Amino acid sequence: MIAGMRRLIVGLTGASGIVYGVRFIERLSDLKEVEIHLVMTDAARITLSQELGMSQSELATKVAVMHNLRNIAASIASGSFVTAGMVVVPCSMNTLAAIAYCQSNSLLTRAADVCLKERRPLILLPRETPLHLGHLRAMVAAAEMGAIILPPVPAFYFGPKSIDDLIDHTIGKIFDQLGFGHSLFQRWGEADGSEERRDKPSRG
Repeated sequence: MIAGMRRLIVGLTGASGIVYGVRFIERLSDLKEVEIHLVMTDAARITLSQELGMSQSELATKVAVMHNLRNIAASIASGSFVTAGMVVVPCSMNTLAAIAYCQSNSLLTRAADVCLKERRPLILLPRETPLHLGHLRAMVAAAEMGAIILPPVPAFYFGPKSIDDLIDHTIGKIFDQLGFGHSLFQRWGEADGSEERRDKPSRG
């Protein structure tokens, strides 16, 4: 790792909405000081192809390290390998449940478990609706252990003009949780001419 860089683990699962994961990686690449370690499930490769027409090898060119899902001896499987945390985007309910109940049977879930035990940020973006009680209980269990549950919920207060704007808003929310500076969306109360809105409640 180059001095001054931060390592960040990105996990991709087979949930619909893999564009969030790809866009997150692209925006991270813009920062230049982040070393991206990527691990994907088998289902994520299928979703990547179906939804974006992209291959795993193409996506690998955008990251520093592409890890094999089955390589439990990989660097990110150990707490001694220091990272700035992990983001699972999108996070399928299957993966979320495995993380919530400590089922470290793949490199992705093991890396997530490492982040929890080492008290490093673990951000999960569940992409499912509607939610049944099992989904909700798994999210509560993960949150109780320290994970941040960040569903990709579109916001409209900043006046999005395209789907890309909505996607970038969610990416910006992830960046905020990681402490990464960005200008991916217009923050409430910071727009030009916002004097008239100062007395309105803030938006999430």
